[in-house]
Amino acid sequence: MTPTIPQFEYQRVAAGDVVLNVAVGGAGSPVVLLHGFPQTHLMWRHVAADLAADHTVIVPDLRGYGASSKPTERDRSTYAKRTMAQDVVALARELGHERFALAGHDRGALVAVRTGLDHPDRVTHLAVLDALPTLDMWDVLRGADAAVAFHLYLMAQPPGLPERMIVASADEFFGFFLDAWGAGAYAIPPEVRAEYLRASREAVPSIVADYRASAGIDVEHDRADRAAGRRLTMPVTVLQQDWGAALGYDAAGLWSAWAADLDHRTLDAGHFMAEQSPREVVAVLQALLAR
Repeated sequence: MTPTIPQFEYQRVAAGDVVLNVAVGGAGSPVVLLHGFPQTHLMWRHVAADLAADHTVIVPDLRGYGASSKPTERDRSTYAKRTMAQDVVALARELGHERFALAGHDRGALVAVRTGLDHPDRVTHLAVLDALPTLDMWDVLRGADAAVAFHLYLMAQPPGLPERMIVASADEFFGFFLDAWGAGAYAIPPEVRAEYLRASREAVPSIVADYRASAGIDVEHDRADRAAGRRLTMPVTVLQQDWGAALGYDAAGLWSAWAADLDHRTLDAGHFMAEQSPREVVAVLQALLAR
């Protein structure tokens, strides 16, 4: 049986040219939670349950992931974060919400940031978990330290080779990140891990297309925003591991260039912090929503 978020209702919602699998629970002001790689909406299962005590919590699978539509990469815009941001706005509107708070982890964080930049009238509050803006991410990866992000370079290659390489050992490829990006003795529960592997195995072309967009059109969009001086105007909280100490850059300084109202925090946890340290993540999100 496929794991689900208990007490949440599952729907399939048309959002533009895709249909998104979404779990909805709770009542109150809306909060949308976007998952990362190589995961599905299930990564938010603990956080979503707690937030649902005071909010309507909307937890979709991104286009190309989980049980959502996986359109063929027709051109560079198919998996651009600008396109995926439009999915988020359309999803919220279909569920009756013109404005909403938004939190994203990893890949979902890139979508969340693009949503905040492109649709500032829609996003009331923005949270980013363990990510950097696309443009800065590429800028800070240099030399031997960039080896920790080898998958970014692999999936940035033209269509064909990366997909074939990953399909040939999909469980080992995706399982590597599920195992390596935790912290301490923490491990994702076996049934959830199995679902992440199954969902990722069935979505290799779309996952690669998502990453390929981040090495191309997403960088172009970020550069255009930087040149125009566009910034996030809503309250923003960034919660990260201490990447700066590991890679030698000022993470808070990078984020402050994008967000006028920024609360930057570090957390002693692995990359999968919403699963490993949900109480801490919920507290940070509640503090953001109170701003």
